[in-house]
Amino acid sequence: MNFDEIPIRVRYGETDQMGVVHHGNYALYLEMGRTEWLRKKGISYREMEESGIMLPVVSMSLNYKKSALYDDVVKVKTQLKKTPAVRIEFDYEITNQAGEILVQATTVLAFIDMKTKRPIKCPDYILGKLTV
Repeated sequence: MNFDEIPIRVRYGETDQMGVVHHGNYALYLEMGRTEWLRKKGISYREMEESGIMLPVVSMSLNYKKSALYDDVVKVKTQLKKTPAVRIEFDYEITNQAGEILVQATTVLAFIDMKTKRPIKCPDYILGKLTV
């Protein structure tokens, strides 16, 4: 399974006066989807960082289709785009309770050695967990 879905209830502080989710909050929703996808594969950011690996976002693209509103329960679907090398790419789809697509997005993250601050290839222990 190279995708995962998580529900997120829109909180009041994530919206404007009209109850519409501020566009910047979708990046957080993507991060939540991505970290849970990795966690279910047995990979945690904490363990990566403890082993000297950072995984920063180097590119993010979002296409907004429709607004999420206060108290909506949105579903974030996260999918691995391809087997990672130096980069790992994810596609996302955020839908509302009616199944309508609100946002389609892509993120690209790079594996970085914390000491050298240079890109490295995806460690074998991570690659092994992603191909299960």
